Amino acid sequence: MSVAAYLNHIAVAVPEHDVHETFIEFASRMLKTERNRKIFQRMVDRCHVSHRYSCINPYDDPAKPHWSGFYAANDFPGTQERMRHYQTQAFVLAQKALDQLLEKAGVAAKEITHLIVTSCTGFYAPGIDLDIIRHYGLDPAIERTIIGFMGCQAGMNALKSARHIVRSHPEAQVLIVNLELCTLHLQETDDLEKVLSFLIFADGCAASLVSAKPQGLALQSFHSAIIPESREHITWNIGGDGFDMHLSGKVPGTISRNLPAALPQILQGGNVSNFSYWAVHPGGRTVLDAVRDGAGLKESALGYSRHILQNFGNMSSASIMFVLKDIMGEASGRGCCLAFGPGVSIESMLFQKVA
Repeated sequence: MSVAAYLNHIAVAVPEHDVHETFIEFASRMLKTERNRKIFQRMVDRCHVSHRYSCINPYDDPAKPHWSGFYAANDFPGTQERMRHYQTQAFVLAQKALDQLLEKAGVAAKEITHLIVTSCTGFYAPGIDLDIIRHYGLDPAIERTIIGFMGCQAGMNALKSARHIVRSHPEAQVLIVNLELCTLHLQETDDLEKVLSFLIFADGCAASLVSAKPQGLALQSFHSAIIPESREHITWNIGGDGFDMHLSGKVPGTISRNLPAALPQILQGGNVSNFSYWAVHPGGRTVLDAVRDGAGLKESALGYSRHILQNFGNMSSASIMFVLKDIMGEASGRGCCLAFGPGVSIESMLFQKVA
């Protein structure tokens, strides 16, 4: 009989700088035509985001159209400078989440057997995994896994990997860190679609612990799917001026049309009504609308995801963990977790909330 794996604890953290309103003003300056500025403002009113946080301080001189010189008009940083900033800021944010998690979980650092890190917004080596091991005194022989460049769905792949580990090694204590600094990749552009994509992205970190201890969320099953003919709808490439994201306006329609065909396997033959909780990656208002319509959900089912989107924006791989943290505080019940990424691909998980 196989061992069950449980998501025992989640801790989350964001940087101190709330930049949503500052970005709206900043982005309006980048758009050259009055028509595009009006369209942008309409989308601001509809995006259902109120707060987003960044590792970049925008407030040194609010009268100037830049964020501490990092995004000075006509002088945006190149990829090298952005990666230097990632290297100085990534562990700072990770530590905020890890300090909370280790205190809450009551697990000694030496007891942690595996470390999984997800990030698609920065790279350096020796990396954040070794920074975590060094700072917290983890066993130098700890097994490490880096899941990179899988985008918003990477948090699901980390949970899937942690479940495999625990089922193979029942004594394992798997530490997961989902760390994203999305605001390091703002582009100086007059392209309305690109500017609108920057309207929802933010920085955040989640730290969590998975083990065989029957506490939190039982990780029951996972399913992956790739939507045909959608490869170019979501792309993420390394360019000379940071990482260049393309998020097509076709994504919501693609999800709503194709999700019904994938649901029978995702739900393992169950009905939507069998699930008390829906943890949907808050990829944007229209993405959540698409999942609601494609899965035939009641609007109330998306309450957890809407809350995270409104108060934190889209933090890529960390976002789904923010949603699951809110659900962990609720009563027992079964749930379905959905996230989307380049492909367009779907990652899903069924879980059971336990005492």
